[in-house]
Amino acid sequence: MSGELVLGAVAYDPKVVTIWNGFRAWLREQSLPFDYVLYSNYERQVEDLVAGRIGVAWNSPLAWVRARRLAQSEGVALSSVTMRDTDRGLTSVIVVRDDSPVQTAQDLGGRTVATGAIDSPQATLLPLALLHAAGLRPGNAEDESHASASNVQVRRFDVGVGLHGDHVGGERQAAGALAAGEVDAACMLDANLLLFAREGILPAGRSRVIATTPPYDHCTMTAGPAASPALTARLGELLLGMSYSDTQLRPLLDLEGLKQWLPPRLDGYSQLERAVDDSGFYTADGAMGARDYRP
Repeated sequence: MSGELVLGAVAYDPKVVTIWNGFRAWLREQSLPFDYVLYSNYERQVEDLVAGRIGVAWNSPLAWVRARRLAQSEGVALSSVTMRDTDRGLTSVIVVRDDSPVQTAQDLGGRTVATGAIDSPQATLLPLALLHAAGLRPGNAEDESHASASNVQVRRFDVGVGLHGDHVGGERQAAGALAAGEVDAACMLDANLLLFAREGILPAGRSRVIATTPPYDHCTMTAGPAASPALTARLGELLLGMSYSDTQLRPLLDLEGLKQWLPPRLDGYSQLERAVDDSGFYTADGAMGARDYRP
């Protein structure tokens, strides 16, 4: 093996520095020439991956969708290296207050739904696709071109735009708006419903789920055209071999939210691919299609 494998990660939280400093040190101890760079948003990270300016990217699910489309349009190859155990089989939910008359997604016609940031798969794109599949037409009240055609008002909380929902601030604000009675429903990751209950934002017993998405997968480690196949294979071997019982690694794995790295799988992104197409968030060739998206 020769050269160096450079990974691009997005700095959605200060802990990202701690995580990748620790992983970098451990990987280099295993004789893998590895380094990382941080990005302020996923769009630049994806563009650099496909252009070969970095070798590997720690991708959000939405970043994977765009990277795949860009790479296909430019005739370059990508491969998924690994994913976390916690990236598999996630669901998003649409939640109402316990005293709400709303019983099903269809009952949200004529009402207001809160979402996370515009680019959040779990708190915006996938739940709104669920409403669309229920025969509703969600639209942003501030967008006059869509408001007249919509029968569900969407109140979006654009916190951490460009971070693809990894920053859950918008999702948290949507839950708070529901608790305060400002909206009729809120969209969020099912695990974050439990988190917001623990935080006291949306106390347990005061809300209920009226709709749930089919399961989908989340983040994936993606190798681009500049990555050495030998170094990429070694990275995969080392990540898959990380042990939660290792006292050096365990705090880093906890920060990254996993107990075990797993082999990749790609069939868990089909639902998001459809949601991206339905919303026009990206075009088929990976160009940004959402006109009010400013990462």
